[in-house]
Amino acid sequence: MAAEAGKRGLCWPYYNGSLNPGVFNNGDGEVVAIYDYETYAPPSTNGNGGLGFIGMQRCTDCDSSPIADLASRQAAQGWATVFTLNEPDINGISPSDAASWYIQYVNPLAIKKSLPAVTSSTNSGQGLSWLSEMISACGGQCYYDYINLGTQIVVTEFALQNPAGGQADQVAFYQQAFPFLDGASYIQLYFPFVATSPSLFSSNDAAGAAYVGTGSCLYNDDGSPSAVGNLMY
Repeated sequence: MAAEAGKRGLCWPYYNGSLNPGVFNNGDGEVVAIYDYETYAPPSTNGNGGLGFIGMQRCTDCDSSPIADLASRQAAQGWATVFTLNEPDINGISPSDAASWYIQYVNPLAIKKSLPAVTSSTNSGQGLSWLSEMISACGGQCYYDYINLGTQIVVTEFALQNPAGGQADQVAFYQQAFPFLDGASYIQLYFPFVATSPSLFSSNDAAGAAYVGTGSCLYNDDGSPSAVGNLMY
């Protein structure tokens, strides 16, 4: 099923320099976006592959994406959307500190904005609980277009957790998930985890590969679309 108005995107790791995101840009508009957890352009053999790049300030300040460069990188690269703080609820960032940071650095950007991407944890002070606390700490002063409640949703990562059936189980899951997400009016974009190959994933992110397995990778080791990747378009 083709994504309505183009909802599908590539979640692109930093170690993907040998891969081409353009293999998923077939001109039909199903895959429209790419993000790489950073504010620098995706490392690849073909730039953004003709897809819309979404910058992500994944941390409050870090060497790869200095907060001092956020506005200038956005202006130079021309993103229309910015994602903020990846999994702050398990990375020692308090909701109040995140709110103050967001107001200072993200609010001034005259583009679409997303509140932080929290984990799926149901523990108190994590996941949506953390996000709710941040929104309260904002006191109505955080300006955003996308969150996980009550407005447009962006799903930045999703896959089964290392299923026993490996790739076959991931394919079956996505075959059900994609049509649902495509038809849900409140879903703006979604990014299956992860747009890389099994060998690159395992060698560069062993913990991540152990957690979800390599069956959800969108690429084969030769750079061609995998069985999951073929569902993208």
